[in-house]
Amino acid sequence: MQEKVKSLVECKRFQNFIMFLIILNGITMGLETSKEIKANFGAIIASFDIFVITVFTIEVILRIYAHQKAFFKDSWSLFDFTIVAISLVPSSAGFEILRILRVFRLFRLITVVPQMRKIVSALLSVIPGMASIAALMLLFFYVFAIMANNLYAETFPQWFGTLGESFYTLFQVMTLESWSMGIVRPILEQHPYAWLFFIPFIFVVTFIMVNLIVAIVVDAMNEIHASEEAHIIEEVQHVENQTHQELQQLRAEIQELKVLLLKNSKD
Repeated sequence: MQEKVKSLVECKRFQNFIMFLIILNGITMGLETSKEIKANFGAIIASFDIFVITVFTIEVILRIYAHQKAFFKDSWSLFDFTIVAISLVPSSAGFEILRILRVFRLFRLITVVPQMRKIVSALLSVIPGMASIAALMLLFFYVFAIMANNLYAETFPQWFGTLGESFYTLFQVMTLESWSMGIVRPILEQHPYAWLFFIPFIFVVTFIMVNLIVAIVVDAMNEIHASEEAHIIEEVQHVENQTHQELQQLRAEIQELKVLLLKNSKD
């Protein structure tokens, strides 16, 4: 019975059905944000939501039954279990915020779609490297925010009046969103040499730091591809070795059969 349940939950059709429900549920959640649609079809959407969470609950129970303790050792399975558990929390008794978090149910697509899971795994693997770069970037932000506050707080208090405002303004500059016409050029009218401050900041933080993070992510993806290719090559070699051994056994059996036939013909 357990093997049948395991084959069911790992079946491609069953996984595609779960994926279809997740996508459809995401569409209904989006439609539910419309007051007009909610007023006309709110009952239908609510009934479908109950149906979806019922199916997800049954699916998780079947997976627990099929994999037993191994289910709770798999991080992706625990992720699915948490998402479903949040969806089952009642909407009353102070748990309204958890009901809002039911939209996280759409993240189950990550566990269903292998490519998404691969990307998330790559991102998780580069967290230590990204953390060191983020710490260095934070240090640059802190130093430049203090400098900007000392240099431009009096003339542009709306942008650099406090340390927090300086952080936010520098973050906008880092993203290159209206940094020239919206921020730097007005400052240049009051402080002609302000470009000596902003150009090095953009060069270091935007062009170097951000690209370093992108490079780390790309490198992690390449490592995953390389490991997958190595695994595929290993499987192919294993199959070739098995085939070679089977051919040798077949040749030995044919040779024994020839000897036996020759012996019988002589008799």
